[in-house]
Amino acid sequence: TDAEVKLTGYLSGKKYPESFRLVRYYDEEDDRELTFLTNAKQLSALDVANLYKKRWLIELFFKWLKQHLKIKKFWGTTENAVRIQISVAIITYCLVAIVQHDMKLKRSTYEVLQIL
Repeated sequence: TDAEVKLTGYLSGKKYPESFRLVRYYDEEDDRELTFLTNAKQLSALDVANLYKKRWLIELFFKWLKQHLKIKKFWGTTENAVRIQISVAIITYCLVAIVQHDMKLKRSTYEVLQIL
C-alpha cells in the first residue's frame, strides 16, 4: 500500500516541510511486511523495497569490513581510493585465509588476523 504523509511534529515539520511517501510492502519470501518512508515518489513499491534491501546488504558489507578487515576510516575521498582500499583489505584477508588453511591452523581466519 502507498500513502502520502507529512511529518507533523514541531521540529520535524519545520525541518521537513515536504510530504513523504509511506510504502508498505509484503515480502512473501520472508513472510513479513516492510514499511518504508521515502521521498522517491516515482518508484514502484517493489522498487523501493528492493533498493532498501540492497542498501541493507551494503550496510552489512561495511559492518563486515570494519569488524574483520579493521577498516576504521577511508584514507582517500574519491571512489577510486575507496575501491583500492577495500580491494587491498579483501586481498589481505584472502591471503591470510590461504595461509591459515595451508598451515592447518586451528584458529579462524578472523583470529589469525587479530594476532597479526
